[in-house]
Amino acid sequence: MTEPSRTAIVTGAARGIGAAVAVRLAQDGFDVAVLDLDEESCRSVVEQVQQCGRRALAVGADVADEAGVAAAVARVAAELGAPTVLVNNAGVTRDNLLFKMTTLDWDTVMGVHLRGSFLMSRAVQAHMTAAKWGRIVSLSSTSALGNRGQANYSAAKAGLQGFTKTLAIELGKFGITVNAVAPGFIETEMTAATAARVGMSFDDFKAAAASQIPVARVGQPADIAATVSFFVREEASFVSGQVVYVAGGPKD
Repeated sequence: MTEPSRTAIVTGAARGIGAAVAVRLAQDGFDVAVLDLDEESCRSVVEQVQQCGRRALAVGADVADEAGVAAAVARVAAELGAPTVLVNNAGVTRDNLLFKMTTLDWDTVMGVHLRGSFLMSRAVQAHMTAAKWGRIVSLSSTSALGNRGQANYSAAKAGLQGFTKTLAIELGKFGITVNAVAPGFIETEMTAATAARVGMSFDDFKAAAASQIPVARVGQPADIAATVSFFVREEASFVSGQVVYVAGGPKD
C-alpha cells in the first residue's frame, strides 16, 4: 500500500486547544493546515508548526459554509497534499438559559459544531477512502452530559458523539478510524470569557473548578493534544467509535 499523505487539517486552530493540537501533530510528523474563520489569525500557529520542521498552511474558512469548506479542503490537497487526518475542533458558545436563548444562539452553535463537522468530514473522507487510511477526531465535551445554560452546546456536543460512532461504522472498512475527545475544564480563552461573564476572576474560577476535579487541577490544551495524538497513530488502528473524557476524573 502506498504510504498515506502526512497532511492534517485542524479546524478552529488559531488558538487554544486547536493550536495545541496543530503543533502536536507537527511534532508527530504531520504537515498541518491551520484552519480558522480568519486566515490572518492562524499565522502564529503556522510559524510554530514550521518551527517543528513541518510545512503549514493558514486557511480562512467558515466550517458551516458548504462552498467554503469544499474550497478549503481542495486548497489543502493542492498545496499540502491529500488530507488523511481531520480534527474537528472549531467551536463557539452562545450560553443562556432556555427561556432566554434565541433561535440565532441555537442555530449558530449547531452550525459550527454539527454542520461544520459534517461538512468537513464529508469533504475530507474522499481523500481518506482513496488512500485507504484516515483519522477523524472530533472534539466533544463533558457538557454533552448536561450543563446548565448550555442547551445548545450540550446538544451539539452530544450529537458529535453519535456522529462519531456512526462514521466509525461506515468508514472502518476503508481503514479510517473515527473517535472523539470530550474535554472537561481546559484553561483557554473560552473558559476565561466564561469567568468574566459570571463575574469571577479567572484565577478564582480555575480554583473553584479544580476543587471539583479528582486530579486537583484544571486541564491544559496540551492534555487534549496528547489524546488526539494517540488517536491518529498507526498503533491506534483498532480503536474506533470511542469517546474519551479528558476531564481529570471519571465521567459517564
